[in-house]
Amino acid sequence: MECRQTAVSFLSWGLIAGGAAYLLHQTRICALYGRYTPPSWRCVPARLGWFLQEVPSLLVPLLLLLRAGPPEPGPGAALLLCTFMLHYFYRSVIYSLLTRGRPVPLRIVLYAAIFCSISGFLQGHHLLHCARFQDTWLTKLRLTTGFLVFLVGLTINIHSDNILRNLRKPGEYVYRIPKGGMFEFVSGANYFGEIVEWCGYAVAAWSLPAFAFAFFTICSIGPRAYHHHRDYQKRFKDYPRSRKAIVPFLF
Repeated sequence: MECRQTAVSFLSWGLIAGGAAYLLHQTRICALYGRYTPPSWRCVPARLGWFLQEVPSLLVPLLLLLRAGPPEPGPGAALLLCTFMLHYFYRSVIYSLLTRGRPVPLRIVLYAAIFCSISGFLQGHHLLHCARFQDTWLTKLRLTTGFLVFLVGLTINIHSDNILRNLRKPGEYVYRIPKGGMFEFVSGANYFGEIVEWCGYAVAAWSLPAFAFAFFTICSIGPRAYHHHRDYQKRFKDYPRSRKAIVPFLF
């Protein structure tokens, strides 16, 4: 499959515009899933919903990687693509099997699956067919820094998910104050970890598609953390006043 740079640019700028629009939308109303799901909406079980909506970001790049064949993609492109897929292996396979969350609205599953298909194709196609890396690229400080930041974010994300999961028993939908890890600093510790992940990925890849994906993620889950923060404050009178919503010590 040859590189179509016009399509890459179009999709990248589309993600940037879509992220900005979604951010503006969430200043007026929070995304309607999880604790904010309208009772009348049709839902699917949480495990199935999370798997279906996240797995395209794992399968689409994997298919592109398998199809690339000889000549094999450079090590830099393969490493970055595997980094991207690592997150979605966790999210679609491990997280979906372990989650104890509420059922997911069917429309949210469909929208998320479409987004994950597009973003998976964009990252995979750009890295495998468009990006060009020099032989010395793997030794550059930017790649090492970005990759380490990604791993730090992934660790925070997984640890925070584990804290949230252990707050309730299977089948329970009660809410309790999360404690430990980055939750001592922010209400959206799991979201903070994911944002750190994709900022690290964007630094390592240093490309428009990677920046667009990180930007959309920030615009999508940043406001989510803020809405959770406000909900915790209203729900619990003893909620720690020192906690911020998403950025430790700042916001």
